[in-house]
Formats: sequence, structure tokens, C-alpha cells
Amino acid sequence: MPSDNQTGQAQSAHTPMMQQYLALKAENPDILLFYRMGDFYELFYDDAKKAAALLDISLTKRGQSAGAPIPMAGVPHHAVENYLARLVQLGESVAICEQVGDPATSKGPVDRKVVRVVTPGTVTDEALLQERQDTLLAAVYQHKQQFGVAYLDLSAGRFVLTELPGEEDLAALLQRLHPAELLYCEDQLLPSLILDRKGARRRPVWDFEQSSAERALCQQFGTRDLNSFGVQDARFGLMAAGCLLQYVKDTQRANLPHLRSISLEKHSDHIVLDAATRRNLELTQTLNGQYAHSLAAVLDQCQTAMGSRLLKRWIHAPLRDQVAVGQRHQAVAELQQFDVELQPLLKQIGDIERIVARLALRSARPRDFARLRQALQQLPELTPILSQLQSPRLQQLGADCEPMPALTALLERAIIDNPPVLIRDGGVIAEGYHAELDQWRALAKGATDYLEQLEQREKARTGIASLKVGFNKVAGYYIETGRAAADAVPADYIRRQTLKNNERYIIPELKEYEDKVLGSESKALALEKQLYEQLFDLVAPELATLQQLAASLSELDVLTNFAERAVRLHYCQPVLCSEIGINIQQGRHPVVEQMTSEPFIANPLMLTPARHLLVVTGPNMGGKSTYMRQAALIVLMAYIGSFVPAAAATLGPVDRIFTRVGASDDLASGRSTFMVEMTETATILHHATAQSLVLMDEIGRGTSTYDGLSLAWACAEYLANKLKALTLFATHYFELTDLPTLLPGVANIHLDAVEHDEHIVFMHQVQDGAASKSYGLQVAQLAGVPKVVIQQARRKLQALEQQHPVADKPRPATLPAQAELFAEPAPHPVLEQLTQLDPDDLSPRQALELLFALKRQL
Repeated sequence: MPSDNQTGQAQSAHTPMMQQYLALKAENPDILLFYRMGDFYELFYDDAKKAAALLDISLTKRGQSAGAPIPMAGVPHHAVENYLARLVQLGESVAICEQVGDPATSKGPVDRKVVRVVTPGTVTDEALLQERQDTLLAAVYQHKQQFGVAYLDLSAGRFVLTELPGEEDLAALLQRLHPAELLYCEDQLLPSLILDRKGARRRPVWDFEQSSAERALCQQFGTRDLNSFGVQDARFGLMAAGCLLQYVKDTQRANLPHLRSISLEKHSDHIVLDAATRRNLELTQTLNGQYAHSLAAVLDQCQTAMGSRLLKRWIHAPLRDQVAVGQRHQAVAELQQFDVELQPLLKQIGDIERIVARLALRSARPRDFARLRQALQQLPELTPILSQLQSPRLQQLGADCEPMPALTALLERAIIDNPPVLIRDGGVIAEGYHAELDQWRALAKGATDYLEQLEQREKARTGIASLKVGFNKVAGYYIETGRAAADAVPADYIRRQTLKNNERYIIPELKEYEDKVLGSESKALALEKQLYEQLFDLVAPELATLQQLAASLSELDVLTNFAERAVRLHYCQPVLCSEIGINIQQGRHPVVEQMTSEPFIANPLMLTPARHLLVVTGPNMGGKSTYMRQAALIVLMAYIGSFVPAAAATLGPVDRIFTRVGASDDLASGRSTFMVEMTETATILHHATAQSLVLMDEIGRGTSTYDGLSLAWACAEYLANKLKALTLFATHYFELTDLPTLLPGVANIHLDAVEHDEHIVFMHQVQDGAASKSYGLQVAQLAGVPKVVIQQARRKLQALEQQHPVADKPRPATLPAQAELFAEPAPHPVLEQLTQLDPDDLSPRQALELLFALKRQL
């Protein structure tokens, strides 16, 4: 309810219309209510004030109710989508209240009701959606440290649930999905990453009740149980899914026939990417939040919006199943011959995935039917091309893309070539589709000829040369004459309207014709709207086939896009094998090579169980971070089914990709740059395995030199000895270049630079061995640090090198002192005695004597 004092008074003090409004507002207290009044949607009281501020529209007043002025703001009904889009982008929800009663028969205010609730996570209207991005609704339920999550793309009908073992995995999932709304249980103590999220919505406890959730899901899918979907054991995921389904039913106020199944997303199905890795690799947006120069921006030349959305889902969820990935590679290799033929046809397909959802929700507009018709008309041209394809995956996609002649013919007969945006004013159903509609239309269209004949006849009968017959929506049909001709007007002319210089009349014949014509127009419009609604019923049996068609065409679009990218950007087909390791020849960074006008320097990478940690040294700006990121991106691209930027690539199984790259703080959570660095490092050390690819860049630089060096050494040693993960470990601590002499499986590589006359040239080439120096002063000079500062720094460096000659040079092969620094300390004798004794075996006197003895030893 609005919070103004006026609304707190007894409802009987308000006008009947405001009583109706307040009753509807009470049912939707926390969201904006768009109350239809004529050609406007009006908002009152606090809603009006809030909407005026958010939309920059005028705040006015509408008379009085209960003795006080009513704050009011409104938007035109014909432009409501623009305002809804702005509100949805701001995270607001809106209840749409329409007139459902007949004004002619209503006593008092026309009956109204809320017909739907538009929320950021449930929008399906084309104008409210971002064309090439998923709009998702998610729900989460926590049990101890475990999370059940369900998410739904209502505009496509994809319904998924999963269960996660911890908060880190939840953070990674939410960053991947980026749901527009996140529902959570109101009585749970949830982490801030849920509560502080934009679009977080509390829901009552009973929405998460397990038995109710299972019953509602079975009812939705028309099944006795959920065993066929493989989700029956995901208890907490089902509780989240039940809440999500109830929320969608509450907001849509309609059946959801396109929600036909639910799938279980298993943690082990995909290569795991934590939140930091997704951010550091800039998969679908750069670190500054831009789409340009992300991996998706380079890879996405899809011809359909639904293909682009699928590609982004693949990028964020690379597969671990080498057989499935291999089928994608095989398909891409074959499609390289056909991409020129397929892509123009796919471009004509459009976004039928979202059109099908609007058909299911009965919210599709005339142009949605026309676009679906255009898409179906492409299938007969696709079939001959797809029939030539031999790879298993493409054969399956070809089988799913068979023409649908009956539905195509129906839409060709039913909808005109270029229908209007809305059915409101008619003109959508094609001529010849329905005989009765054609008759009413012919009667309405025949008015022009009749009026011309009547005008000529009346001119001849009256002798009034200026007489004319006309029509407008206010006066209806009329005969108009000038004032000067009043004496010549026949007696059977009945005055209808007096204007400044003219008089308008009606005659019985014209009145009778008016009733017939206007009645035919209204009957034609009513019948056309009825036929339009019947189209939804006629299409409904084909929804499942259309959904499968949309899914298959989306995948075909992505695979054809991969083929085009492989040809255009000179990518190679990767080889997947069962042996752990990564062997890349002449690898390139897929994004950086597109951003630079200079030739990109390609570099190799070899990681095997016998050579699983590479210590990467070299100058700042020398290309270490680019080299490391390109390794991760090549692996990721291979496991989504794309070809890769390299001369050749052989890749073993990969379960996770980790990156600890760059420096950033998290001030909102009170975490310094070093704390963020250590948190990300801890995640890697806890979860990495021998099949993980780990990128570690400049560990320990956020603290003192010796602290940082110690941490970097210990982390590298743990990765090499304990985890044996495939690791690129970049550092400026030259002491770490001695690790290959002390630990098996470790090697040095570096990116070199050449110095000439105090200037530096970066070679960007990877070579074996350690770098000779850091070139820090030269890079600072390139950055524009004043020359006097550089000179002073050079003098200080020389002094430090004389005091500590090992500070900036590779260490000798054997470093006993260094090794001792990181060796486990010998246990103290007191600690050994305390470890061995049993306190229960000591008398009080013995315990006291032992305590004095230990004290003396310390």
C-alpha cells in the first residue's frame, strides 16, 4: 500500500475509482502498479513519485480523494514498452493492470485486474530483452555449506538445476549466469554475495517446501515423477526449482507450455572456472566491463541472436567430455566447406527461440508469426546442404531441421506479408484465409465507391455544386454544404453539426448505410482478433518440435560460425588425447592478435607430467601475461569445440582452469589487494589437481620482499611437489629460477628483451632458461617517469647490487642457505616431549616437576 497519509484512511472515504486502485495496490504492495485509464497507464501516490524520479516524467495531481490531492504520473499506453524497458534495466518490477469489464455495462468504475507482472528475470517481450544475451531468473536454497540452485530462461524455456558444495562455487556460478533476479528464502542467513546482489528477492519459506516443489514440477511436465529427468536426488536444487516455478506462475498469470523439462547440471560435466578466472580471462567482457576486445567479441560472427547466446553459454561452460568435444571439432572441420552457403540462410532464420516462447505464453505479436514463417521457409533450402554432411553431430542436427510444410502453409495463408506491430487495429489476417472476414471487409471497403455515387447524385438533385459527402470518427458519415446554400437544402436533410462556414446533414439512406458499414468494421475487427487467438491454438501442438528446431539451428549456427572463424583467422583443429599435458606449437592470443596492427609473435608451450611447472621470467611489458592467458584461452577454445589460434595443439584432459593474474582490491568487503591475491591463491592450492591448468602471475608482490619471496617459493614448491598441476608461474623473484635444480618437473622459460643505449626492445619470444634481468628502470622510463628520478634509481640500484650481489641476478645452481630458508624447521625438544607424554598418566606432583623442567629447557 502507498505510505501517504491519505491512503491510511478508511477506504470508504475515497472515490470508487481510488477504492478500486487501492485494493489492487494492496495485492502488489512492493512493486509499481500501472493502472490503465483510457490511453494512459497511471500511477498514484508513492508509485507516482517513484516513477516520476526514475523515468523523468511529470509528477502532477489528480483532483482529491479522501479530502487530499492525489499525486499522479502516467505514461501513454502506445509507448509503454519503452518505459517498461527502462524500469526493468533499473531492476524494478511492474504490475500491469488492464480494463477487463465493458464500459457500456459497468456501473461505477470499469472492472480491472492485474494481467501480468513484468520483472527483470521474467521478461519475454522483444523490446525488453537484450537480443544477444540471456535473461535469467535464478533461485537459491542453502543447507549448511551446500547450495541448491535453479535457473530459468523464460524467453527460451531452458530450466536447469544444480547443487554446489560451497560458497566459492556459488560465486562462480552467479558470475557465469549473471541472473537478472535471484530468489532466496526469507528465513535463511545467506552470504552477502546473495543478499547484496541487484535483483535479489525474498520469497516465503513455503515456496521452497520440497514435496510441494516436486508436485508442482510433475504437474508442469505432466509426469508421475522426476526420474526421467535425472533430478530426483538433487533435493536442494528441487527446492529452489519449486520456488522459481511458483514465482513465474505468480508473475505471468498464464500457462507455461514451453517449460517441458528440467535438466541437472553436474559439476563434473564442465571444466571448472572460478569467478577470478572468468574475470581475468575476459571471456564475455573485459576488466572494465566492455564487450569489445573480449573473447566472445572475437569469436562471435553468428548469424542469429540465439546462436550468439548459445556461444556465450559454451564459452562459460567448456566441456570435459572429449568425445562430445571431438564431435564438435569434426563438425567444424566439415562445415569449413559449407559456411559460405549456410550462413546467408541462417541469417534469415531470426530468433525463433524467443518467438516460440512468446507463442507459448500467447504474447506473440503479428510480426513474430511473420518471422517464424520466414524461418520455416528457409528449411527446404537448408535440407539439401545438411543432407550432404557426414559427421554424427551434423547428421543429428540435420534430422532436427526437417521442413514443416503444414505449419509453413498455415502461416503463409493466415498472415499478410508485412503485418502491423499490433493486432489492435486489425489488418493482420490475410485475405482469403477466412470467408466471413473477407465479406465484412468487402462491405467496409465498398464505402468509398458508394459515397462517391451518393455525392454525385445529391449534387444533381439539389443543384449545390459545393456539396460533398464525408466521414470522421466524431460525426460519422455526413453531407456537408456551405452556409450560403442553406435555402437549397431539401426537406429530408437532417442537420447533424453546425460549423463556422458549413452545415453538416444526414439523410435516412446515409444513416442506414453508416450503421451497416461501421457495424461491418467492428465485426471484422472482432472476428480478426478471434482468428488471431485461434492461431495460437493451431500452433500449440508444434511447440515441442519448434523448440527442438530452435535448439538445433542455434547449434548449427555456432558450429558454422566456428568454421568461418577457423578459415578467416587461420585457426587449427586441436587434437585431444588421454595423456595429461599441453603441447601448443606457435600459439597466439586470440584477442590481442586482432587488436594490434603489427604481426603477432607466436610462441610454443609444452607442459607434461615430467615438465609440469614452468617458471616464467622476463621484463614487465615483455609479454608474460599475454603468453599465460593465451595458453588458458587456447585450452578453453578447444574444449568448447572451436579451432584454436596455433599451428598445432595437442591437449590432454583438463578439469579446471585457474588464474591468479593482476592486482585488484575489494574495498566493499574490506579486502586489500594482497588479501584478494592470497584468497585467490588459497582457492588454487585447495582445489587444483594434476589435470588443472594454473596461471600464477607475480605471487607475493603485495607484501614485503622477504614475505613475498617466501610465499612465492612455497606456493611454487607446493604446486610442483604436492599437486603436480600444469602450471605457468610468472615471477620477478629471480631466486625462484633455482627451483629447476631443486625440484623435479620444474623448468625455466623467459621472454627476452634487448637493451641498447638505455633503451629497451621487447622481443616477445619465449625461450628456455631464466631471464638475465628485470629491466624495471627501462620500463619506468618508457612510462614517462622523469629522467632525474630514473637516474637516481639507477644509482640506488648500483649501490644495492654492491651490497646484495644476488638481488637481481640468477642464483648459483646450489643454494643450501636458500634451501634452508624454506625447509621445515626441526622440532624443539620441548615440543617433542609434550607430543609424547600422556597427561592422564601423571600425578599432580609429577606434572608440576615436569612443568619446571620444561621451563628450564626453554
